[in-house]
Amino acid sequence: MGTVILHNVVSVDGFIADRNDDVGPLHDWYFTGDTPIAEGDDQEYDHSGVGRDFKVSRASAEYVRTMWDGIGAIVMGRHLFDLVNGWEGHPPAGDHVVVVSHRPKPEGWHPEASYHFIDDVTAAIDKAKELAGDRDVAVNAGEVGSQILAAGLVDEVAMDVVPVVFGSGKRYFGGIDGQRPLENPHMVIQGDRVLHLRFKVRR
Repeated sequence: MGTVILHNVVSVDGFIADRNDDVGPLHDWYFTGDTPIAEGDDQEYDHSGVGRDFKVSRASAEYVRTMWDGIGAIVMGRHLFDLVNGWEGHPPAGDHVVVVSHRPKPEGWHPEASYHFIDDVTAAIDKAKELAGDRDVAVNAGEVGSQILAAGLVDEVAMDVVPVVFGSGKRYFGGIDGQRPLENPHMVIQGDRVLHLRFKVRR
């Protein structure tokens, strides 16, 4: 069984987007390096050509490749699904997506894509684990991610911290109530304009 990882790119003050869902410079590091995430003719990171545009620092490339290799399924909220139109059926990593939503999949939307709409966070994680097999489940941070963390279903927290202060906006940990202790970071990787951190959730 894989690991359930809460993951997102985040500002230094803990925001994943501004109030209008604009990510500003948070994703710039994906395009300003000299090392492609996709190596040679490798199609693994090339969903609809997007992966070939990613050029990061060498340290970030090794980290991102390893992380994306390990992902079997992504769990996201309906707001993000609507915002990006489910990446047009081609998730950035993994083969399956579980959308936490009270509304069903839009009629006729990419029937070939392995996207599953479930209205309960526990059931969503169960489904994602089933789909991922022995690979990891990546949970997008934000309101749904915070609900999954609060339910005790997250094993690790992964943050790609970008040196920018937003001041306000959409929080990485959403509206989570109370403290959630984490272990010391077991991974600290400095890229160019990004710091990759991973923490295990203390049980």
